[in-house]
Amino acid sequence: MTLEEFNSLADENAVSELERCCGSNRWINGMKTILPFDSVSSVYTHADEVWNALSPEDWKEAFTHHPKIGDIENARKKFASTSVWAEGEQRGVQSASEETLRQLADGNLKYEKKFGYIFILCATGKSADEMLSMLNNRLSNNVENEIYIAAEEQRKITRIRLEKLFSSST
Repeated sequence: MTLEEFNSLADENAVSELERCCGSNRWINGMKTILPFDSVSSVYTHADEVWNALSPEDWKEAFTHHPKIGDIENARKKFASTSVWAEGEQRGVQSASEETLRQLADGNLKYEKKFGYIFILCATGKSADEMLSMLNNRLSNNVENEIYIAAEEQRKITRIRLEKLFSSST
């Protein structure tokens, strides 16, 4: 989609496209109030500014719009509008061993129990073993710090998805 096409979308269509990039309603509304954008780079700048002004509760809302790392089947069903993007982002788990997948599932449960939300990781370009290592490392974080780490991972995911959205623009 080009920037011009995006800027000319009806509100509900713009919301749908933004929601594919980030599931926080406050982020979506914040981005919507800035329309129309002058350039794709201004979209990225505003996306970061709006994201960084949100609360941890808004960040957690965005996390609910992602499948768990390694849960490709659920991604296809529950997250149909972003499943192709999520599968590409989690491509590293497609060739993972059953043991690695089991450890990811176990780690996801431990993470969710400790922090109260799913493990968020910008998984693009990472192998399943790298994801598992990062998950295990982050399990040792305290609750206060981890939310900021998870929020930064979500910000990276949002940026990649915005880049995909505007991949045909110049």
